[in-house]
Amino acid sequence: MGSTDTHVLQHRRVLESRDPDMTRGFMAAKEFYLDLPARAARAFDFAASAVYLPNSYLGYIQYGAAATVRVPDGRARDDYFIHFPLRGQAEVINDSGSIICRPDHAVISSPAGHLMHAGADSTRITLSITAAAIAGQIGALLGDAPRQSLQFDPTVDLATPAGRRVQRQISLAIADLDDSALPASPLMASAYEQLIITGLLLHQGHNYSSALEHHSARVASRDVRRALDYIQGHLSEPVTLADIVAASGIPGRTLMKHFKDTRGMSPMRYLRHARMVRVREALTRPRPSDSVTDIALAWGFNHLGRFSVEYRAQFGESPSETFRRSRAKLS
Repeated sequence: MGSTDTHVLQHRRVLESRDPDMTRGFMAAKEFYLDLPARAARAFDFAASAVYLPNSYLGYIQYGAAATVRVPDGRARDDYFIHFPLRGQAEVINDSGSIICRPDHAVISSPAGHLMHAGADSTRITLSITAAAIAGQIGALLGDAPRQSLQFDPTVDLATPAGRRVQRQISLAIADLDDSALPASPLMASAYEQLIITGLLLHQGHNYSSALEHHSARVASRDVRRALDYIQGHLSEPVTLADIVAASGIPGRTLMKHFKDTRGMSPMRYLRHARMVRVREALTRPRPSDSVTDIALAWGFNHLGRFSVEYRAQFGESPSETFRRSRAKLS
């Protein structure tokens, strides 16, 4: 993410308008309430984009003028909001107080409503995640349902390694999910949601951080085999960390450490590698109507450039080379 933000999520535009009343109606339908000073109406230039994941969404927004937006308590969706500024700054007032949101500091609001005073030149990416998804993921990581609602530290310092990692995961998701006007595949949407939520829980401070850092348990080989069997048996379906935890009986944080120690990667990265193996199998036995693009998309790889790089790193040749050689054998 950076200052050249006009093309962010450009294929996912949901509204562009210079009409404040139209925009108010659009936002009110989603339980966001816009207050625009009369003197700012002439400069008003609204643009909103969104890509929807199973339990969250990533959105780009600009107003073109100074504006105030109220997110009330008791919305139908009890989301956590994480605002990543691209340009300019905004003041966010939430249950943690008044916080300035600027390009080096993102701001998190818990599901209790908040108020934003956006500067005239400000633009941002907003990540919205349901409370149920957050609770489910922290429960999967700990191996037990949380007894209290999760409260994040209200700011994300994007100059720190942890903050940069969270921001990088958001950027990767945006690049892949907006690579074309095609809808994101369920496999890709689920994978990126897992990456983002898990990364946020592991790298941003909250009231369960200490429990995650100190959680450990012994891992039996049969439990790991259950995790591996589950992954291999569900490669064509959206898979979450909670699914693997339920199948294996291993708390997610412990499972992640074991995978990293023994396989050099997380369970979700292992899942991605296993899907890449299925891609290779399809490329070596293509049907007459198949193409490299069709096969990659079928297994959740929407960003073809990154897919090609990952494929070469894993198998030592490009996907098109595998495909051409297989076609030559069949002819």
